[in-house]
Amino acid sequence: MTDYSSSSMTRRAVLGAFAATAVMTAPTYSNAAGFLRGAGDIRRIRMTSPRTGESIDTIYWIEGEYIRDAVREVELFMRDWRTNDIHSIDLRTIDIMAAAHGLLDVDEPYMLLSGYRSPKTNAMLRSRSSGVAKNSRHLQGQAADLRLGSRSVGQMYNAAKACRGGGVGRYSGSNFVHMDCGPVRTWGS
Repeated sequence: MTDYSSSSMTRRAVLGAFAATAVMTAPTYSNAAGFLRGAGDIRRIRMTSPRTGESIDTIYWIEGEYIRDAVREVELFMRDWRTNDIHSIDLRTIDIMAAAHGLLDVDEPYMLLSGYRSPKTNAMLRSRSSGVAKNSRHLQGQAADLRLGSRSVGQMYNAAKACRGGGVGRYSGSNFVHMDCGPVRTWGS
């Protein structure tokens, strides 16, 4: 990792320039995997769970191949913590999360608030909040709700949006960003 604090260019300027470049390349790399192509021969995901107390730091892709055992670890980690149900996680979602994390240039792991949701959990959450979709991408293992202590919701939202890999929701009041591998769209405030 490069320390930009000693140079004349601020960290914010570097991130802004990189995000602008990323957005300009979006037509060529219209998904998160495009951002990861230049990232070397590995893809890594780091997360903690405040619900289970678990953490994961794994390389899930090396030299063009997903590592089956590492992907299974991610799926176990992203399980429905309320029911312990495990579901396959769409690899595109993991790639979006990793690409956005790379754009944010942080060492801090994501805090996973919600990954896969069982139908039972989703129904319970819908009964408590109008903001939970009936056919949520969480039900298909295609979404994650994430937080970083060192980055604002706006910064995370902009990084995920720059990936143009799926849906990005900004939940400033609850301090998290939703990332999914569905159609490219944005919402929230």
